[in-house]
Amino acid sequence: MTDLPPLREVIARHGLGARKSLGQHFLFDLNLTGRIARAAGDLSVGTVIEIGPGPGGLTRALLEAGARRVIAIERDDRAIAIQQEIAEAYPGRLEILAADALAVDAATLGEAPRKIVANLPYNISTVLLLAWLRQAPAFERMILMFQKEVVDRLAAVPRSSHYGRLSVITQWLCEVKPLFNVDRRAFTPPPSVTSTIVELVPRPQPLAPARFETLERVTAAAFGQRRKMLRSSLKQLGNAEALLDAAGIDGTARAEEIQVEGFCALARALDASQ
Repeated sequence: MTDLPPLREVIARHGLGARKSLGQHFLFDLNLTGRIARAAGDLSVGTVIEIGPGPGGLTRALLEAGARRVIAIERDDRAIAIQQEIAEAYPGRLEILAADALAVDAATLGEAPRKIVANLPYNISTVLLLAWLRQAPAFERMILMFQKEVVDRLAAVPRSSHYGRLSVITQWLCEVKPLFNVDRRAFTPPPSVTSTIVELVPRPQPLAPARFETLERVTAAAFGQRRKMLRSSLKQLGNAEALLDAAGIDGTARAEEIQVEGFCALARALDASQ
């Protein structure tokens, strides 16, 4: 392990207090960050992309776990200075990208295979995920930390209360595996919720044919009125009865009862009708 000063000492020296506006919650437990890094598997090839590294606890863990190249995307100048110190300790292995992650096309960074490993800022986590899902084949896997409630939605099955749009779109494109929870007390400052690490592995092919944009429209309509029967909630898309007939779905069913493949069939029917 490279001889870097303790994280708390680094944070104090750089005045890196967590900023609520950036959704910052810092992890100091190096055993925990090491566990997250190990969950990503072999890091000796390709590129690891980290979002919002902050004081660099996870960055250090990734490099210590053998990451050949880490690209850290950070918009906080205070954290960038810390990242530069880590880069000096691991010559040629850490690249710092001073940018807003929302404005970065992660699918073009570094060499394949690409992995995203990140303790995501909660305020933009699902927006980032949906952007990455649009380019899922560009990534080998994603090891991400979300609020536990978000992971419950990602992994939810039909007929459960957490099953919704995010469940359908994520499972359409990825294998979803919740790994372990992280107690709020592991962070500084502690968030108000429990966090969960989840593994997302993009499928070689989506579960069923569909266009991303159309699937978003169908799931938005269906789950936007999830208590209603589909023959009612899908009216905003056009002839709901015709769409349901074409997809082979009972119009009296509700959104939470439909499998991912069923929503894909509805998306194809909608495209065919236009």
